[in-house]
Amino acid sequence: MSPIIQPAISVKTLSELPNLKSIPSNYVNSSIYPSDSPASEPHDYSDSIPTVDFSLLTSTDPHQRSEAINTLSKACQDWGFFMVVNHGIPENLMKDVIDGTEGFFNLREEEKKEFAGKNVLDPIRYGTSFNTSKEKTFFWRDYLKVFVHPQFHSPNKPQGYSDIMWEYCEKTRQVTKELLGGISQGLGLEECYLERTLEMKSGFQIFIANYYPCCPQPELALGLPPHSDHGLLTLIIQNQVGGLQVQHQGKWIHVNALPNSLFVNTGDHLEIFSNGKYKSNVHKVVVNKTSPRISVVVAHGPSLEAIVSPASQLVQNESNPPAYVPMKYKDYMEMQQSNQIHKKSILEQVKIQRN
Repeated sequence: MSPIIQPAISVKTLSELPNLKSIPSNYVNSSIYPSDSPASEPHDYSDSIPTVDFSLLTSTDPHQRSEAINTLSKACQDWGFFMVVNHGIPENLMKDVIDGTEGFFNLREEEKKEFAGKNVLDPIRYGTSFNTSKEKTFFWRDYLKVFVHPQFHSPNKPQGYSDIMWEYCEKTRQVTKELLGGISQGLGLEECYLERTLEMKSGFQIFIANYYPCCPQPELALGLPPHSDHGLLTLIIQNQVGGLQVQHQGKWIHVNALPNSLFVNTGDHLEIFSNGKYKSNVHKVVVNKTSPRISVVVAHGPSLEAIVSPASQLVQNESNPPAYVPMKYKDYMEMQQSNQIHKKSILEQVKIQRN
């Protein structure tokens, strides 16, 4: 095992050191999450992961739309994740996003460090691991986090990346709006109820580019630990390298998403809004020896100023009292991003404890 290396350099730079045969001891994660060891054998239920046909969800045929809403509702309730096909985002745009992201991480270290933020609410933030100021053990991951709505920000390198980001983020907002309308109806609410209540016109959207380099000891490292996402829905695309695993019924499932599909995770604030009917999904990222993994995650949340609580129409009787404390989305997000992440530890803090 290599000696401790402070994360002053990116994991990409570390992975490219000549003759790197083992990882530094402060990147060894198996001791932190022994029950979630990345070496534990995951299951491959990819064929059974729910698939939402977006063209049916947006159909003018009431029967087709109703079927798509039922599929979406069941996926949110039973799985916490699903794939979206026929979403209308051009295949070449999705490829350009991945290629542009690779171009960003291939910039010289000094260029990338121009975008190193100091605060979790900085609109552009390049870094490594998750939160190195709190962690004793680091994750095998570099990232770029960019706030893209309601105000659009972007790095000015590499050339053209900003335009690609803007177009892709606009299209994912359109897809998310339709999904949230279907989810709202699946809860027995008006289609626009969630959008109106959580002030989605000024909803917070963050673009997160992840780079997981080749790792000489993948059995000892994690790209990201088991965690859930803040917000409502997270839309994910990746290069042709797997690594995302999601938890379902206590088992880890490898995600092998269909070509050109969007993989969607449900977030903590959908669980809060639905008063626990829909569960946010716990997922992690494992790494490998042979190929770097690139993923682009676009997370969609309420307005930063929105106070999120269970939908009032879902908690109007004594048998289903509110299960979560109302909290401003901005405060929740800052709390999550400022701490170490582990499973649903932040969501647990806003649960109302009843005897």
